[in-house]
Amino acid sequence: MAKQAKNTICLWYDGGAEDAARFYAETFPDSSVGAVHRAPADFPSGKKGDVLTVEFTVLGVPCVGLNGGPAFVHSEAFSFQVATDDQAETDRYWGAIVGNGGLESACGWCKDKWGLSWQITPRVLTDAMAKGGDVAKRAFEAMMRMKKVDAAAIEAAVRG
Repeated sequence: MAKQAKNTICLWYDGGAEDAARFYAETFPDSSVGAVHRAPADFPSGKKGDVLTVEFTVLGVPCVGLNGGPAFVHSEAFSFQVATDDQAETDRYWGAIVGNGGLESACGWCKDKWGLSWQITPRVLTDAMAKGGDVAKRAFEAMMRMKKVDAAAIEAAVRG
């Protein structure tokens, strides 16, 4: 049995934890599904034998999905921020999330079909923001007009 991580992100789902974990593992590198634990008895949102928790990793980050039922839903207060190296990688992750029942939002944010928020962020944007001053201002203003971030438009804004 593998040693449990000291700190694990626990994500609450309304019955979709295993499907979500498998989607993340198929979509992102350094991602996998580990143990699937079934409920030893009936619980408020399920029956004995239903999937209760799923251990998984997303881009190297240890997580556990808990099928806790409809009492709590995901919000933008938590998101995975995924740094991308180029437009093709940005398009691939954005397309996978939105194309699998997700929703586009603004400024590089989208939600998967389970309601979890993702920031698909090209490094060109975070690099521009880190420079500060006019470069950051131009990159920020360009990003504010976008849904999926367009790396070429950010690069053009950085150049002025």
